[in-house]
Amino acid sequence: MSDREQKLRGKCALITGAAHRIGATIAQLLHENGMDILVHYRHSSAPARALQQALESQRPDSVGLIQADLHDDDCCQTLIDAAIDFRGQLDLLVNNASSFYPTPIETADGAAWDDLIGSNLKAPFFLSQAAAPLLKKSRGAIINLVDIHAERPLKDHPIYSVAKAGNAMLVKSLARELGPEIRVNGIAPGAILWPEQGLSEEDRGEILQRTALKRPGTPEDIAQTLLFLVSEAPYITGQIIAVDGGRTLQQ
Repeated sequence: MSDREQKLRGKCALITGAAHRIGATIAQLLHENGMDILVHYRHSSAPARALQQALESQRPDSVGLIQADLHDDDCCQTLIDAAIDFRGQLDLLVNNASSFYPTPIETADGAAWDDLIGSNLKAPFFLSQAAAPLLKKSRGAIINLVDIHAERPLKDHPIYSVAKAGNAMLVKSLARELGPEIRVNGIAPGAILWPEQGLSEEDRGEILQRTALKRPGTPEDIAQTLLFLVSEAPYITGQIIAVDGGRTLQQ
């Protein structure tokens, strides 16, 4: 067993939006390194159960599932109650779930505002609030998935960009509010996974040309950065690490 596995074995992580994409990769890597995982999903029941089965084939009874809509006012306590029922403790909260789609200023409306602000800012805030008592007991950590567009707005995505800017400030504010017992950090992905719709090959090529490395990253790049923050960085808090291939270097 590695030193990292010794540190993480017996600890419990709650990951929102963990049924697929980056969330699932994070769950797989943390599980591989000894953590038990509580997988939150909204609609993706089949992928969540497939992930649970795959991970529990490696270590039985190590993955729990919880379905919840993060827009519901009572969902945060539901998730924390699920963590208590699952392991009686919580050592890591990963605020990964996120809505993402364009809202051009000409057509943006209140429903899009409530949805994007709700998933990217409101839910991470109130879930962190609900998780704080358990995380203080374990001297645990919170990690938010932010976005490089928290600093540089994405064209036609003003509401999303505003929400992620708030999420970035949430990392810093919570680090001050919840220290010294809880560390709070963020990861800001660049071109890691393309949106599931609405981005042409030409657009993708243009984005990659703006990076210093001229290539996309992978979900594993995000998961490895998160694993470092969880297991190897006890004196880092209130920081947001850009994992973007150098895209934010562009003037």
